[in-house]
Amino acid sequence: MTGDRIFGAVMILLALGYALSASTIQVPLFPDPMGPKSFPYLIAGGIIITGLFMVLKPDPEADWPETRTLLSLAVAIVVMVGYAYALKPLGFIVPTAIAAGVLSYQLSPRPAFAALTGIGLSIGLFVLFRYALGLGLVPFPKGMIG
Repeated sequence: MTGDRIFGAVMILLALGYALSASTIQVPLFPDPMGPKSFPYLIAGGIIITGLFMVLKPDPEADWPETRTLLSLAVAIVVMVGYAYALKPLGFIVPTAIAAGVLSYQLSPRPAFAALTGIGLSIGLFVLFRYALGLGLVPFPKGMIG
């Protein structure tokens, strides 16, 4: 119960900080009816409501997962943070293939399948994001493709 209350209070504080940050968004000369601040305020409001619910009506003490599960979660977090830092210098395809392969291996520990999944997902997402959605992704490091 204490953990839920602490988590709820922390989420409320983070949501208030998020809303405060959203209040600094510049409004364009010709804004749309909703304005650019509406969506961040809506997200912050939802987080505040759920945080209040957790503070006022927490669940009974939950069972913590096994150490192995916590280790898997820690590896996934490290992989995702590393992925975020690797995107700009290494392009999209290589970091995405590595991250998807490692996360796939965690779900099903078959190395060949995980490697193929990472490569396939990397190329498939690149094609989708670059050509279907028109995002300006760089496929490989700049020195690699000339």
